[in-house]
Amino acid sequence: MADDELLDSLESVSRQFDFGEYEATAYLTILEHGELTASELSERTDIPQPRVYDTVRSLNDIGLVELQESRPMKVLAIDPEEAFGDLTASLDDLVANLSRTYTEPARNVETVSLVKSRPTILRYLSDVIDAAEYELMLSLTPDLLARFEDRLQEKREEGVATEILISPAAEAPSPERYDYRSVANRVRGRRGVTTPVVAVADGRYSLYATRESLRDDNDRYGVIFDRSELGFMVSMYLNLVLWSTADTILGENGSITFPRRYGTIRRAVADLEELSGEFTARIEGRDVVTGDRRTVEGDVVEVTSSPAREEASFVVETDAGRVTVGGQVAAYEDIEALDIRIDRANRSDED
Repeated sequence: MADDELLDSLESVSRQFDFGEYEATAYLTILEHGELTASELSERTDIPQPRVYDTVRSLNDIGLVELQESRPMKVLAIDPEEAFGDLTASLDDLVANLSRTYTEPARNVETVSLVKSRPTILRYLSDVIDAAEYELMLSLTPDLLARFEDRLQEKREEGVATEILISPAAEAPSPERYDYRSVANRVRGRRGVTTPVVAVADGRYSLYATRESLRDDNDRYGVIFDRSELGFMVSMYLNLVLWSTADTILGENGSITFPRRYGTIRRAVADLEELSGEFTARIEGRDVVTGDRRTVEGDVVEVTSSPAREEASFVVETDAGRVTVGGQVAAYEDIEALDIRIDRANRSDED
């Protein structure tokens, strides 16, 4: 496949994560209630009434909700399995396109590598786990959890913040019989066998593989993304599509020590909201308007997030004034954070 066609395929998948200012909040609220009118949606969220119709039509355009043009107009939730089916299909198409170009992946490739055998996928999965220095996000089967248990325990002992999603949830060991605290900070279980295997280390190095590929199905593949922008795409899929539709097995536990480094703003905001005390931050990223590299540091003075933290940001008071910090592909904040480091302003506040 030509390079420009491959790029179009990658961008097509990425565009499906391009939620605007209010779409994510609206979508989760509609999912929760099943059906809402535009007025009811405005009442249950912070979306201004004039923006509600544009927001729900945007969700309709990407196939996440259905609109009934009645009086008043009703917005109906579409089953997530159906709504995001096209996304899974797009990822499968992407893998198929990559297979025509990349047949012998190498670890030193900086962007994308294709893997098409179970042993190779398992090797890369192990490599992603080993590569994590401060943040690790995983979607695993119960068998894979058992297979990599020792390495996950080592990562926890090294202080790597770890989140694990297990599916099918019915086959996951119960918290009474299994020490989830030894392998992860947070654990969730997801119903069914359709959930792919996913791993993201530090928001950069990631793996996506279908369940079929782990059964030695020669018609299925796994794909490795070894660049920050593409790793973010996989982590967004894991957070928005998989993690948000799973049930909690283990919440955040134990004390959190600082300074701490984050690959995703969602986890940084989660800690800032849940802990007491004052914090400082140092952010390396890009200016949203100019695209220039930018580093800011100062006191964290404000934290904002939606209920499921699909939208998250915070404000830093710098010597030059206040700066709003968003995650990767931020548009409304001042800076797109690529690397976040949080510390306590007063060490006596350490939990």
